Parts: sequence; C-alpha cells; structure tokens
Amino acid sequence: MAFERLHDPSVISFASDNYAGAIPEVLDAMFAANGGHQGSYGADAYSKRLDALIKEQFGDAAEAHVALNGTGANVLALQSVTERWSGVICAASAHINTDENGAPERVGGLKLLPVETPDGKLTPELIDRQAWGWGDQHRAQPSVVSITQATEYGTVYTADEIADVVDHAHNRGMTVHLDGARIANAAAALDLPLADFTTEVGVDIVSFGASKNGGAFGELVVIVDPEVTLGIEYLRKADMQVASKQRFIAAQLVAMLEDGLWLRAAQHANAMAALLRESLEDAIQDASAPGLAFTQPTESNAVFALLPKTAADVIRSRHAFYDWDATRADGLTEVRWMTAWDTTEEHVEAFADAIVEALQAVG
Repeated sequence: MAFERLHDPSVISFASDNYAGAIPEVLDAMFAANGGHQGSYGADAYSKRLDALIKEQFGDAAEAHVALNGTGANVLALQSVTERWSGVICAASAHINTDENGAPERVGGLKLLPVETPDGKLTPELIDRQAWGWGDQHRAQPSVVSITQATEYGTVYTADEIADVVDHAHNRGMTVHLDGARIANAAAALDLPLADFTTEVGVDIVSFGASKNGGAFGELVVIVDPEVTLGIEYLRKADMQVASKQRFIAAQLVAMLEDGLWLRAAQHANAMAALLRESLEDAIQDASAPGLAFTQPTESNAVFALLPKTAADVIRSRHAFYDWDATRADGLTEVRWMTAWDTTEEHVEAFADAIVEALQAVG
C-alpha cells in the first residue's frame, strides 16, 4: 500500500527555512545508508566518514559529535565548556535566549547573561556589559561568550569581527561558542571556507546546523579546540542526544559536506532573499509599496521589514510568515521573511506581488 501524502507540496511559505523539506540528495543518502547491519551509537561507516569530513573543514584537531536537534547541540556544546556556576554571555536576541524554553539553564545548568544589540551581533564593548563579577559568589561567573552566525536578525559577522570577539573573550579567560544553526548561510555570504571564521580566528566550539539547510533531522557539535571541553562523550548521553541509529544522521551530513551541497543550498537561499529584497526595494522606489521599510540589512536568507499590521495580516492569509515585533503602538509590525534551499524565483515573485497588493489595499 502506497503511503498517502497528507500535505500539498505546492504550498510554499516564507516563515522559516525549517518549513522546507529535505534536499533529495540527503534523502538518497539516508536510503543508501539503510540495509544490513552497522554498529550503533556512532560506530558505523557513515559516522567515521563524517569525522574525516569535519576535519577537512575545521582542521585536524576538530571532533564531530552528532546531536538530535539544534537545542540539544547548543546545550551540549555549552555544557561541555562550563561549570555549574558559569554564565554565558550572548545577544538578547540569540536563539539560546529566546527560543529554547530555558533548556540551557534547566538542562545545561548554566546562566545566560544576555546583552541587547541592535543587529544581533556582539562586540567587545557589548560583551563587557556582562563580563564582570569574577570572584563574586553572588554572581554567575562569566565563562563563555556565545555568538550566532548568521544571527537571528540574518546579519553576518565578518571573520575580523569574530576574531575581535574571540581575542577579547580569551583575554578575559572565557571560551567562545558559535551557534551555527545557519553557518552555511554565513559561509555563503562571506564567500569563505568554514575554518576561516572559526578555527583560524580561535573559536573553541561550534554548533553546526543542517536541518535549516536542507537536512531532515539531526545536528552536529564540532569541537574545534578539544582542550577547552570536558566529558562531551558522556554529556551527550546524559543530555539524551545520542541516536542509536546514528548512521542515518551522519549519512545526511556526509551527503551535504562531501561535494559542497551544503554551500550550494545556502547560496541559493541567500540569493532568493536578496531577490526578494531587491524586488521590494524597487516597489518602494516607484511608490507602489506604501508603508514598507526594512529594519536590517539582508545578508543571509532573512529579510526583516516594517509594515502596517493590517497589511501583514492580509499577506499572511496567503503566505505563512512570522511577526518579529507585533507589540508596537503605532500600528506597524516588524516581520521576518525567510527563504530556503527550495525557494524559487517564481515563489519570490508571487510573494513580492502579494506584499505590494496588500500594502496598496490598506493604503
């Protein structure tokens, strides 16, 4: 009996790259990894190949530790470089602070020390707003700086900006974690190898995202500097992040890394966001998009915009997307529009047309 499809695959949204399905080559890799018996819990040929590929990307010292999801990867990474009394400095907008339901604190046993930023990016000066209180028993001890690449605002740190953060953190005895849920989009935007803005500038540990870039499930923790971590092989099990049939996660990552699929997918998603931005900028220029403005530069696969709430509601009736800030008193709302590996130029054109039509309808 054929499996019944329960959704309409022609429906495309701009809500999140998580809405997109898996890249066909990724599904093919999972199918190829099926059949026969392989060692469990990472003792399989695909996990071994993944280890080698991660060393190619991040350097010979790098270690790959597969996780089940992004929250688990972040918690596991942070837990492996902290003590029970540690604090983690992060942007207030960081995913670990806004969207992981207290998992870093409750599961990781650490305290987040958030800093407000205009664009989601930390700087040495912003870090210093929370980098204090060492030796004070009443304050969580700042031990880690966590940066997000690309940020929740879709902005991208340059390699030099990350180097400044790392140098500043290391000079104060702190390690640096990079939340790379969209690290592929950042690499595509920078046109740099992964090592150039991680290993080469001194980042200690990385959460490497795959699901947002066309994977089906599963993420990765990359230990760039093994000397700064402790017990991750035990923490991974304690944090319930060990997959018994790990080969199916590893096979996805192998397929993405082996011939540059991960980068091509991210380049395409970024290009579609740039196309959406360009189309709407043209509409603003010719006055056909009244009330529309942009709030962040479009550097990866996210477009942030400000528009009348009534228009946003009209658009959302046809295309799903998320409000970023709907609490404004002026009748405007900030929204986030995201593209993915499977977004096409036709999808972008139809969405841009829907935005312009809604803006014109509400005046």
